[in-house]
Amino acid sequence: MEDIMALESAVSEIIGLARARGLDFFPMRFEICPADVIYAFSAYGMPTRFSHWSFGKSYYRIKMRYDYGLNRIYEMVINTDPCYAFLLSSNSLIQNKLIIAHVIAHSDFFKNNSYFSYTSRQMIDEMARSAERIRGYETLYGREHVEEFLNAVLAIQEHIDPYDFIEHLSAGKQGRGFDGRKAGESCDAVSGETFSEQENDLLRYIAENSPALAEWERDAMKIVHSESLYFWPQLATKILNEGWATFWHLRLLRELELDEADAVEFARMHAELIQPGKRIVNPYLFGLRILEDIERRFGREKLFEIREVENDVSLVRNYLTPELVKELDLYVYRQVGQDWRVTTKDWERVREALLANMINGGNPYIVVVDGNYNSRGELYLRHVYEGVELDVRHLEHALKHVYRLWGRPVHLETSLDGRPAVFCSNRDLISKSII
Repeated sequence: MEDIMALESAVSEIIGLARARGLDFFPMRFEICPADVIYAFSAYGMPTRFSHWSFGKSYYRIKMRYDYGLNRIYEMVINTDPCYAFLLSSNSLIQNKLIIAHVIAHSDFFKNNSYFSYTSRQMIDEMARSAERIRGYETLYGREHVEEFLNAVLAIQEHIDPYDFIEHLSAGKQGRGFDGRKAGESCDAVSGETFSEQENDLLRYIAENSPALAEWERDAMKIVHSESLYFWPQLATKILNEGWATFWHLRLLRELELDEADAVEFARMHAELIQPGKRIVNPYLFGLRILEDIERRFGREKLFEIREVENDVSLVRNYLTPELVKELDLYVYRQVGQDWRVTTKDWERVREALLANMINGGNPYIVVVDGNYNSRGELYLRHVYEGVELDVRHLEHALKHVYRLWGRPVHLETSLDGRPAVFCSNRDLISKSII
């Protein structure tokens, strides 16, 4: 009981400090959970999502790292109103104080960043209803059959157009509905025929136009599409979001009266969090250093402006400096034989390499060119090649899933060894031709 009262007091104190510093967040709801519950939530992405074997695989990978002492998730926070934060039951009070400050800043970011403005703030309830529908389909059509279909859908879940909604919202217009039509546009604009404007929302296009889908399958694709839209802003703002939360937990905890033991534990946790990565950029450290540099150069008011309008791509493009690249020891490297070698430390080339991994969430950009290719109802896709070739093994595997969804041959145009190439999936057969 004393521990709960101390935690409640800490929550109240930190919330007061955060509001006094200008943070504007959703009402907070904190829940204390054992490790297996938090890791299950982390694997599924939400407490109420539909079941699939891939989420279970993620859970056991996370749990194994926890059991062997390789990793520990102290908390999980969800973009909802009210905002739910789940705290690990084994956390000490000082650990929870840091986490409370951290998740409050996340909630502020969720509420105010423009890329989250179109996301549903009641997604926990929506996912619960969606999970119930999926369970109903499993009862009607068999769990294995539904799971096999979801395998195909989840294989292309990243290939959506998350920015169409943002563009229309910023212009004060209505975005597209799930059927692919913009406001006032006729149904003929997206049909099975060739169309001049290439569609970059592959998931939505197949759901609306595939001749092979049953109605329950279209509904399942709509569920995955909606959830992918919800998660996308977190992918697009990972560095800025974690940098913002780290920036504020550091400053809010400094204002608390900590005894020597708590101060040491706080310093240890913070140092662990911002430890540089060996092969990848640590978003907590990278985001924190960029924001601190911006505050030094432009003042704190500028930080709140950036929190509202930027994502990771614009943050790095506009605010990464030569000094930061040097301070963080950033460089471009590649594998030569059995060795990894640094190829350049030039700050502009480092910046471009970082941006290349962030644009479109690091996913290849695939567009629908023709939904009635050769007048046979076949699907023709194009990979917008930007210097990085597709992994052929994954390409062929993904094409089989797209065939499952479309029900007819699927063609994908890309670049291979510097030459245009077309891969075709026809049932289990994959063919390749060089143009």
